[in-house]
Amino acid sequence: MTQAGSELFATALGELGAVLGRIDDGRVDAACAMLAGAGKIVVYGCGREALQVKGFAMRLFHLRLPVSVVGDMTTPPLGQGDVFLASSGPGETATVLTLMRVARAAGTKVVLLTAEPAGSAAKLSDFTLLVPAQTMASDQGAARSSVLPMGSLFEAALFLLFEVMVLKLEALTGATPETMRARHTNME
Repeated sequence: MTQAGSELFATALGELGAVLGRIDDGRVDAACAMLAGAGKIVVYGCGREALQVKGFAMRLFHLRLPVSVVGDMTTPPLGQGDVFLASSGPGETATVLTLMRVARAAGTKVVLLTAEPAGSAAKLSDFTLLVPAQTMASDQGAARSSVLPMGSLFEAALFLLFEVMVLKLEALTGATPETMRARHTNME
Protein backbone atom coordinates (compact mmCIF):
# COMPACT_ATOMS: atom_id res chain seq x y z
CA MET A 1 0.00 0.00 0.00
CA THR A 2 1.30 3.43 -0.82
CA GLN A 3 1.86 6.00 1.86
CA ALA A 4 -0.90 8.13 0.36
CA GLY A 5 -3.30 5.17 0.66
CA SER A 6 -2.44 4.51 4.30
CA GLU A 7 -2.81 8.22 5.07
CA LEU A 8 -6.25 8.21 3.47
CA PHE A 9 -7.30 5.24 5.59
CA ALA A 10 -6.01 6.93 8.72
CA THR A 11 -7.77 10.17 7.88
CA ALA A 12 -11.07 8.46 7.06
CA LEU A 13 -10.94 6.33 10.23
CA GLY A 14 -10.11 9.40 12.30
CA GLU A 15 -13.07 11.27 10.85
CA LEU A 16 -15.36 8.31 11.49
CA GLY A 17 -14.16 8.00 15.10
CA ALA A 18 -14.73 11.70 15.67
CA VAL A 19 -18.32 11.46 14.39
CA LEU A 20 -19.11 8.40 16.51
CA GLY A 21 -17.54 10.07 19.54
CA ARG A 22 -20.01 12.96 19.22
CA ILE A 23 -23.15 10.78 19.13
CA ASP A 24 -25.12 11.09 22.37
CA ASP A 25 -25.09 7.63 23.97
CA GLY A 26 -28.12 8.45 26.10
CA ARG A 27 -30.11 9.17 22.93
CA VAL A 28 -28.89 5.90 21.43
CA ASP A 29 -30.18 4.08 24.53
CA ALA A 30 -33.52 5.89 24.25
CA ALA A 31 -33.86 4.96 20.58
CA CYS A 32 -33.08 1.33 21.41
CA ALA A 33 -35.73 1.33 24.14
CA MET A 34 -38.29 2.70 21.66
CA LEU A 35 -37.43 -0.05 19.17
CA ALA A 36 -37.47 -2.80 21.78
CA GLY A 37 -40.91 -1.71 22.96
CA ALA A 38 -42.50 -1.17 19.54
CA GLY A 39 -45.48 -3.16 18.37
CA LYS A 40 -44.14 -2.96 14.81
CA ILE A 41 -41.07 -1.30 13.33
CA VAL A 42 -40.84 -0.05 9.75
CA VAL A 43 -37.59 1.43 8.44
CA TYR A 44 -36.66 3.59 5.47
CA GLY A 45 -33.72 5.40 3.91
CA CYS A 46 -32.82 6.63 0.43
CA GLY A 47 -29.80 5.75 -1.70
CA ARG A 48 -26.77 4.44 0.16
CA GLU A 49 -28.43 5.26 3.48
CA ALA A 50 -31.08 2.71 2.49
CA LEU A 51 -28.41 0.03 2.32
CA GLN A 52 -27.37 0.73 5.90
CA VAL A 53 -30.99 0.88 7.09
CA LYS A 54 -31.81 -2.44 5.38
CA GLY A 55 -28.79 -4.05 7.03
CA PHE A 56 -30.08 -2.80 10.38
CA ALA A 57 -33.53 -4.21 9.59
CA MET A 58 -31.92 -7.60 8.99
CA ARG A 59 -30.30 -7.49 12.42
CA LEU A 60 -33.57 -6.37 14.05
CA PHE A 61 -35.17 -9.44 12.47
CA HIS A 62 -32.36 -11.59 13.90
CA LEU A 63 -33.23 -10.08 17.29
CA ARG A 64 -36.84 -11.28 16.82
CA LEU A 65 -38.16 -7.72 16.59
CA PRO A 66 -41.19 -7.14 14.31
CA VAL A 67 -39.46 -5.22 11.51
CA SER A 68 -40.25 -4.43 7.89
CA VAL A 69 -38.73 -2.20 5.21
CA VAL A 70 -40.86 0.34 3.34
CA GLY A 71 -41.42 -0.98 -0.17
CA ASP A 72 -41.41 -4.67 0.73
CA MET A 73 -44.68 -6.37 -0.17
CA THR A 74 -45.07 -7.65 3.40
CA THR A 75 -44.78 -4.25 5.11
CA PRO A 76 -47.76 -3.88 7.46
CA PRO A 77 -49.69 -0.69 8.17
CA LEU A 78 -48.43 1.33 11.09
CA GLY A 79 -50.41 2.81 13.97
CA GLN A 80 -50.33 3.55 17.69
CA GLY A 81 -47.49 1.78 19.53
CA ASP A 82 -45.41 1.36 16.38
CA VAL A 83 -42.14 3.01 15.33
CA PHE A 84 -41.13 4.37 11.93
CA LEU A 85 -37.33 4.71 11.79
CA ALA A 86 -36.04 6.84 8.94
CA SER A 87 -32.63 8.07 7.87
CA SER A 88 -32.19 11.41 6.16
CA GLY A 89 -28.64 12.66 6.52
CA PRO A 90 -29.34 15.96 4.74
CA GLY A 91 -32.66 16.30 6.55
CA GLU A 92 -34.61 17.33 3.47
CA THR A 93 -35.19 14.06 1.58
CA ALA A 94 -38.64 14.42 -0.05
CA THR A 95 -39.58 10.73 0.21
CA VAL A 96 -38.59 10.58 3.87
CA LEU A 97 -40.60 13.71 4.65
CA THR A 98 -43.68 12.26 2.95
CA LEU A 99 -43.40 8.91 4.75
CA MET A 100 -42.85 10.67 8.08
CA ARG A 101 -46.12 12.57 7.57
CA VAL A 102 -47.96 9.33 6.75
CA ALA A 103 -46.55 7.64 9.86
CA ARG A 104 -47.40 10.59 12.11
CA ALA A 105 -50.96 10.74 10.72
CA ALA A 106 -51.34 7.07 11.71
CA GLY A 107 -50.23 7.83 15.28
CA THR A 108 -46.83 6.17 14.86
CA LYS A 109 -43.71 7.41 16.67
CA VAL A 110 -41.14 8.70 14.17
CA VAL A 111 -37.44 8.16 14.92
CA LEU A 112 -35.06 10.06 12.65
CA LEU A 113 -31.33 9.65 12.08
CA THR A 114 -29.89 12.82 10.57
CA ALA A 115 -26.88 15.10 10.43
CA GLU A 116 -29.08 18.20 10.21
CA PRO A 117 -30.90 18.89 13.49
CA ALA A 118 -32.51 22.04 12.04
CA GLY A 119 -33.74 20.31 8.88
CA SER A 120 -37.35 19.73 7.89
CA ALA A 121 -37.17 16.05 8.83
CA ALA A 122 -36.01 16.81 12.38
CA LYS A 123 -38.96 19.17 12.82
CA LEU A 124 -41.36 16.34 11.85
CA SER A 125 -39.78 13.63 14.01
CA ASP A 126 -40.81 12.61 17.49
CA PHE A 127 -37.24 11.61 18.30
CA THR A 128 -34.05 12.65 16.52
CA LEU A 129 -30.74 10.85 16.79
CA LEU A 130 -28.03 13.21 15.57
CA VAL A 131 -25.17 11.69 13.56
CA PRO A 132 -22.90 14.74 13.06
CA ALA A 133 -21.22 13.81 9.77
CA GLN A 134 -20.79 15.25 6.31
CA THR A 135 -23.70 14.45 3.98
CA MET A 136 -24.75 15.48 0.49
CA ALA A 137 -26.01 18.68 2.15
CA SER A 138 -22.54 19.62 3.37
CA ASP A 139 -20.00 18.13 0.96
CA GLN A 140 -19.04 21.22 -1.04
CA GLY A 141 -17.12 24.40 -0.43
CA ALA A 142 -16.36 25.56 3.09
CA ALA A 143 -18.91 23.13 4.57
CA ARG A 144 -16.93 20.12 3.34
CA SER A 145 -15.37 18.37 6.35
CA SER A 146 -14.41 14.90 5.14
CA VAL A 147 -11.89 13.35 2.81
CA LEU A 148 -14.63 10.89 1.82
CA PRO A 149 -16.99 11.82 -1.03
CA MET A 150 -20.53 13.11 -0.69
CA GLY A 151 -22.40 11.38 2.19
CA SER A 152 -19.98 8.49 2.72
CA LEU A 153 -18.96 9.58 6.22
CA PHE A 154 -22.61 9.69 7.37
CA GLU A 155 -23.29 6.30 5.77
CA ALA A 156 -20.24 4.70 7.39
CA ALA A 157 -21.24 6.16 10.76
CA LEU A 158 -24.74 4.68 10.33
CA PHE A 159 -23.26 1.22 9.83
CA LEU A 160 -21.27 1.31 13.08
CA LEU A 161 -24.03 3.08 15.01
CA PHE A 162 -26.49 0.38 13.96
CA GLU A 163 -24.10 -2.39 15.01
CA VAL A 164 -23.71 -0.83 18.46
CA MET A 165 -27.50 -0.46 18.68
CA VAL A 166 -27.79 -4.19 17.91
CA LEU A 167 -25.49 -4.94 20.85
CA LYS A 168 -27.59 -2.73 23.12
CA LEU A 169 -30.80 -4.33 21.81
CA GLU A 170 -29.37 -7.80 22.49
CA ALA A 171 -29.22 -6.85 26.16
CA LEU A 172 -32.70 -5.28 26.12
CA THR A 173 -34.36 -8.24 24.38
CA GLY A 174 -32.44 -11.09 26.01
CA ALA A 175 -31.14 -12.26 22.64
CA THR A 176 -27.84 -14.09 22.38
CA PRO A 177 -25.46 -14.52 19.47
CA GLU A 178 -26.77 -18.09 19.22
CA THR A 179 -30.45 -17.10 19.06
CA MET A 180 -29.61 -14.43 16.50
CA ARG A 181 -27.63 -16.89 14.37
CA ALA A 182 -30.56 -19.32 14.47
CA ARG A 183 -32.67 -16.65 12.71
CA HIS A 184 -30.19 -16.20 9.85
CA THR A 185 -31.51 -17.35 6.50
CA ASN A 186 -30.58 -20.73 5.07
CA MET A 187 -31.67 -19.61 1.60
CA GLU A 188 -28.26 -18.40 0.42
